[in-house]
Amino acid sequence: MSKRIVVIGGGITGLAAANRIREIAGEKHPGLEVLLIEASERVGGPISTIRRDGFLIEEGPDAFITTKPWGLNLCHRLGLDGELIETNDKKRKTYILRGDGLVEIPEGFVMLAPSRLTPFLTSPLFSWPGKLRMLMDLVIPRKRGGDESVAGFVRRRLGREALERVAQPMIGGIYTGDAEKLSLRATMPQYLELEEEHGSIIAGMLRSYRQKSQARKKDSGARYSMFVSFRSGMSTLTDRLVTVLGEGTVRLGEKAIGITKSGSGYAVSTGSGTFDADGVVITTPAFVTGGLIENLDPETAALLGSIEYASSVVAILAYKLSDIKRPIDGFGFVVPAIEKRTLIACSFSSEKFPGRAPEGYTVLRAFAGGMLDPEVLDLSDEAITERIKSELGHVLGITGEPLFGLVKRYPNSLPQYYVGHLELVRKIASGIKKLKGLEIAGSALGGVGIPDCINAGERAAEKVVEAVYGQRA
Repeated sequence: MSKRIVVIGGGITGLAAANRIREIAGEKHPGLEVLLIEASERVGGPISTIRRDGFLIEEGPDAFITTKPWGLNLCHRLGLDGELIETNDKKRKTYILRGDGLVEIPEGFVMLAPSRLTPFLTSPLFSWPGKLRMLMDLVIPRKRGGDESVAGFVRRRLGREALERVAQPMIGGIYTGDAEKLSLRATMPQYLELEEEHGSIIAGMLRSYRQKSQARKKDSGARYSMFVSFRSGMSTLTDRLVTVLGEGTVRLGEKAIGITKSGSGYAVSTGSGTFDADGVVITTPAFVTGGLIENLDPETAALLGSIEYASSVVAILAYKLSDIKRPIDGFGFVVPAIEKRTLIACSFSSEKFPGRAPEGYTVLRAFAGGMLDPEVLDLSDEAITERIKSELGHVLGITGEPLFGLVKRYPNSLPQYYVGHLELVRKIASGIKKLKGLEIAGSALGGVGIPDCINAGERAAEKVVEAVYGQRA
């Protein structure tokens, strides 16, 4: 008998889930049908590549990380290996704003702490009292168990300057969040593991760096850089997913408004009708997902609705390189909150990957908003652009006007993993487990990066197929 699984949400999580169901159908269950419904008129969520005046512009993410395998694995299965491009080795630098100047993050400094001492000790990024306080991490006793905020952890182990100058802007660049509230265990558990295993973050990172250096010497095989993109932009991935899913599988402008039990399966109601489903995968934001399952499990719906989201905005500006006095010789910079700027971060997109701008031009992507400055979203596009232009002008020495500017808003787009988030996720998972044949996935539960979302979508798809057929997918 034929079976149908409905996937709700056409972001990368939903597309990955639908594709995994398609793969399983081809391998084991030829009667299995998948239908993906998306409320908007396009798929991909924040992933969006546009072309303008010879520029290739990413409105959302411009790359994905390779240290988590799920993104590369999907690309391989989709036949996209030949489309992948690596970051520019010659410009692999990142800066932190200090005053009106940019200070390079020391080589080997990873998010919170150094993995090499000499670049750290000779860097002007920290004062000598700040460096000495960070080195106290080597002797401060470890703390076991429990969860704590990123800010609390960094202050405890590395000191206030490490938090204000590096940790806060770094975490702000990823989650647009408040380090005082974000859970270390949910966002950067590797540093907690370093403390638990080595008694010191720095000692653990120094040891890890040595081990990786030795491994690289022994392994001469090819490997990708830490971040990769696609020759024709990130939409290459979402476009290929839509293509392999086939005509009729993806329905746009179809907003799910509720889910009810129907026989042994479910009925998914939309503005235009009802779709019967043997199984359902929901990949919408947590507050939307909560509303969809309210009739099925009010308690779990309330837990999902309790997850807060940050809003952000990106201003994309194209300039002549000759109008920028400071060399654009890196991947971008982040801005500490103590600098009191509108900017959270700025990415030099056209320096990271080839083919993003014509010769002699560059594209700057400036980020603002987040949990620490939500009022920015209340401004007009013109006001946001003027603020960003002014701040970038001071930092980079820009003398001319941009060729063009774009403003892209992302309201309620980034889930906040507050202290206790993993326990909240456990309770949500326990509630969903009672709903046979229904799974949820997305950035609110299992990581905000593209590979994390792909993995979450694929695992949810496999669980639903298993429930529908009563056997492992």
